[in-house]
Formats: sequence, C-alpha cells, structure tokens
Amino acid sequence: MAAKGSEAPTVRLSNGLEMPVLGLGTYRSRGEECVQAVRWALGEGYRLIDTSLAYWNEPEVARGIEESGVPRDQVFITSKLENDDHGYDSTQAAIERTLSNLRTDYLDLYLIHWPVSDLRADTWRAMEELYRQGKAKAIGVSNYTIRHLREMKDYAEVTPAVNQCEFHPFLYQRELLDYCTAKGIQFECYSPLAKASRLDDPTLNEIGHAHERTAAQVMLRWETQLGCVAIPKSVHREWIAENLSIFDFELSAEEMERISVLDEDRHLDWDPRSVE
Repeated sequence: MAAKGSEAPTVRLSNGLEMPVLGLGTYRSRGEECVQAVRWALGEGYRLIDTSLAYWNEPEVARGIEESGVPRDQVFITSKLENDDHGYDSTQAAIERTLSNLRTDYLDLYLIHWPVSDLRADTWRAMEELYRQGKAKAIGVSNYTIRHLREMKDYAEVTPAVNQCEFHPFLYQRELLDYCTAKGIQFECYSPLAKASRLDDPTLNEIGHAHERTAAQVMLRWETQLGCVAIPKSVHREWIAENLSIFDFELSAEEMERISVLDEDRHLDWDPRSVE
C-alpha cells in the first residue's frame, strides 16, 4: 500500500505544464461516495483528479478537494466539454458552469470529451480562446483517433496537449499512442484496468506474482512505462492506495511484451473510429 504523502511522478506537457502520471478517475462516482473517494485519494498522495460535466459530479469533486485540505494549486484538475455543448459560444458557456461547479477560477486541463461531427473546428477555436484567457492551463481532446488528430492541422493553432482514450492491455492502441508521442501529445488512458473485467488474466497474475503485485498494479505499471498517464477509477480506499503503489518496481522488456500481446482490440466503452 502506498505510504501517505507519496505522490506520482509527473510528465511535462508540450506547453511546460507538469501533469501527474497517475490520477483518480471519477466516472460514475456520485454523491458522498465521490466526495469520499476524492478525499481519500488526495490523502494518499494523488494530485490528479479527472471529472467531466457529463459525470454530474463536479460539485462533489470540489467538496472532496476542499475537505482534503490539499491546496487548490497542488491539485491538477481535469474536466471535459460534453457533447451537447459543442460549438464556439456553447463551449464558452460550458466552462463557466464547470468552473462554478468546481469552485475554481481555472482548470489545469480542459478536454473535448468526444469528436462531435461538424462542430470540431468551432469548438477547438473556443478551446484555444479559453487557453489564452487562462481559464484552462492546458487544452486537449478525448477519444480522438489519428484521423481526427490529423484533421486538426486544418484548423488548430494550438496543438492539443493531451489525448485521453480508452487504453489497457486488451485495447493496446499502439499506432495511436505512437502518433501522439511523435506529435508531442501526451497520451492518457481511461479504463486503464479494463473495467476490472480481466483481473483474473493468467499472464497478468503470473507477472504480478513475480513482483508481489496485483494484476491491476501490473496493468498500471505497463501503461506508465509506455509513457502514458493513467486515471483508474475507484471508490474503495484500499484499491485507491494500491493503484498509486506502482512506482517502486519495474517491468522487464520481456514482461512488457508479454502484456502487449494480450491485445484484442477490445473496446469496453465507446469506439470513436466510426465518427466522421
């Protein structure tokens, strides 16, 4: 279990902002359970909290941060623009709701949650304006494929700092990861534990046994060694602590490859490849 006060290492985004390589996801965390999970995570040493207007829990995330006693400037807060708010004016209005919900003057990272057809250029133009205004210290995208990222060359003045996508050993999006790395876009994994659906995998458990770690810790270590940021979601205090305790062991090149070949191209969430 991670010692209290220990923190994840950070990566430097393309604009120089430091981002923790492991954070707490809050998808489907609601009410007091969400408040408590955020408070526990920050107490254990997490400094990245990921939410979204679409999760309906931004006020609870704010409470968890406030009740943790960790100063706002030490917490990297990510939120996202939901699909109904795409477009220039709607994006400007949406971040004001998010800032109000989170009781903060700025976000550390603001992401477009989904590549909504026909509105991506206007939406990104608004994101760039929010970045210039300082309402978001960094801006990025989520669920963007290589095609969506290439399209941005036609309208983007600011390259997205982050692309957050589903990524785990059973959905090893190697080409997308390599593309983002080559373009200076930090890759971030959601559902990094494959929604806890494959914790009984023999390969992960055999590797975990060799390091006296769980299958979940092996998955997170694989992702961070690949250079990704990971945001596992949990509302259980023991698992929140366990997920952070991955930075004092290392997987060998052979172990990394054994995990990589588990890939099944298996989306457990939404598959954005069909979005025009």
